[in-house]
Amino acid sequence: MFADVVTSITNREVGMSLKFYEFFAGGGMARAGLGQGWVCAFANDFDHKKGETYRDNWGDGGEFTVGDIRKISANDLPGAAELAWASFPCQDLSLAGGGAGLRGERSGTFYPFWDVMHGLAKEARAPRIIALENVVGTLTSHAGKDFTAICETYRRAGYRFGAMVIDAALFVPQSRPRLFVVGVRNDVEIPSRLSASTPTGIFHPRNLQTAHGLLPESVRQDWLWWNLPIPAKRNVIFGDLIEDNPACVDWHTPDQTAALLAMMTPINLAKVDRARQAGRRVVGTVYKRTRMGPHGKAVRAEVRFDDVAGCLRTPAGGSSRQTIVVVDGGSIRSRLISTRETARLMGLPDDYRLPSGRNEAYHLTGDGVVVPVVRYLAEHLFEPLLAKADEDQQAAA
Repeated sequence: MFADVVTSITNREVGMSLKFYEFFAGGGMARAGLGQGWVCAFANDFDHKKGETYRDNWGDGGEFTVGDIRKISANDLPGAAELAWASFPCQDLSLAGGGAGLRGERSGTFYPFWDVMHGLAKEARAPRIIALENVVGTLTSHAGKDFTAICETYRRAGYRFGAMVIDAALFVPQSRPRLFVVGVRNDVEIPSRLSASTPTGIFHPRNLQTAHGLLPESVRQDWLWWNLPIPAKRNVIFGDLIEDNPACVDWHTPDQTAALLAMMTPINLAKVDRARQAGRRVVGTVYKRTRMGPHGKAVRAEVRFDDVAGCLRTPAGGSSRQTIVVVDGGSIRSRLISTRETARLMGLPDDYRLPSGRNEAYHLTGDGVVVPVVRYLAEHLFEPLLAKADEDQQAAA
């Protein structure tokens, strides 16, 4: 078993634990982020290969179930849990998707998830906190109607709720903004410091404020502007995570690197030249994009040297895979990003066991939630909320 990424337990004494359910669990990255103060009572994912990786890292204690969420019911979930986490599929909500939104085959699993939550509520086992994670495109999907549907679902289920857009680049060197919607059961008192009357800080950008403004007044009455501290400045750059001798990919030949450079526009070649003149090793990432040029469509290689990787994606096509360019004086080398490097960009430790198949590993990391982001939410929101709820229960006893 690999060690928990974070061992600190905020507002909890050692020996105490919080239970959670993890839906659309993938390889258990939310579990890694929650840390050792939390115990998984139930986890589910549709993908058998992801299920193998989950068990490989977390053991086979019987909590993980592989299967369609549509076939899961409250009866399958043991006991009661303080938190239900769901990183439901994003394909129908992303800008690259088909635009089906919550009516889509994949992102539409949002509703079967809530069927399970409603089933728990009928048995007086509703989690105190329900947290959802998805792409930022959720805010504008179907002109905001899908986001409204999400918020209305929380309200009807008896939860007050709020949303945040958190870019993983605050924690790891990867540009990965994601939407987090966190709802708290109506009977849970919220410490005043955790919410504000107006949007605050970096987590409530204009697109979120616009989506909020489109909500019906009846829904906005249960809205919360979560008020969380600004994270400490990240001190790791992309180049720090790069392997000199990766196990699963090879460095390109000089001819292959030259062909990559030949696909760059003058603007991108100028970036490479500036990197050569930096007097130090500079690491960048490249995406291949289809662009319209003077002679029609052409595939272009676009490079960035801002010490941050582009957003990891699943290997649905060649353009989804990032290429690494390492410039060190007169030397320019390139290769595909390795699976271990993608795991590091998700905040996973090096003893996390990845699938042996390269595409399976890319799929696992490209679909996941960034571990330190979950830890941040647990430390600054989930755990303080639950600590206050426990204090109130003890006072009333």
